[in-house]
Amino acid sequence: MQEIGNKILKKPRLTIRIGRHTLSFSALNQEKGDNIIFEPYTVRSGISMAANLREALKEIDLLRNGWQRAMVMTDSPVLMIPIDEFKDGQKELLYHHAITGHEGETVMSTVLPSLNAVAVYSMNKDLKLVIDDNFSDVRFTHVCTPVWNHLYRRSFTGVRQKLYAYFHDKKIDVFSFRQNRFRFTNSFDTNLPADTVYFLLNVWKQLAFDNRRDELHLVGELPERDGLLQELRQFIQNVYVINPKAEFNRAPITEIKNLPYDLMTYFLRS
Repeated sequence: MQEIGNKILKKPRLTIRIGRHTLSFSALNQEKGDNIIFEPYTVRSGISMAANLREALKEIDLLRNGWQRAMVMTDSPVLMIPIDEFKDGQKELLYHHAITGHEGETVMSTVLPSLNAVAVYSMNKDLKLVIDDNFSDVRFTHVCTPVWNHLYRRSFTGVRQKLYAYFHDKKIDVFSFRQNRFRFTNSFDTNLPADTVYFLLNVWKQLAFDNRRDELHLVGELPERDGLLQELRQFIQNVYVINPKAEFNRAPITEIKNLPYDLMTYFLRS
């Protein structure tokens, strides 16, 4: 069931968000339907994410409610394939050819119908086994899926071209849209402002954006925000930071400390 406006989507599933070094759990608050319960888990270094998930399943109070349905949002490198060129039987071959270092992992895909694309990504097999062993009905998606969908709809505002940068998990996902498809999408591993400026300006130049007319929109966990903005505005006139509280009309979910923007866009709709 879905509510109208900036209401929480009624999702009878536990949401598990798996970053490269982070793990969290969230679900609709049954007692307060316009908010969610968010439980971050402190990942222990030295053991695998699969082992961390096993421990979390024993320790987190939220997970003691007998959940059988789960939505798993995972963060791994993405291969974006046009929907009319996608063949499910070839996704493993294409993914491992384009992205190295993830051999032996389970390759999954999420269709993005509004963008005429399929996002292909991977997950550690042991980690997926733990999930499948503990939940009978599981759906998987990439952490950026709700962000892509939300900012695609947002891109229709105004006539200027827009470049988006989503900061999360010590990386940035940079993307732009044209009509009903991606014009550009890529990820860069960095949490350093100087590197961030370098990557963004290179993409900006590659797409031949206008420094005075077009727009750069930043969202998420910006590193050294003031310095980063000052540096970017030396080269790009229209640089904006998306404020979730303003964007979602101060919905209660935006008050939750350390809640990633991708979870906000997953649980809320414009």
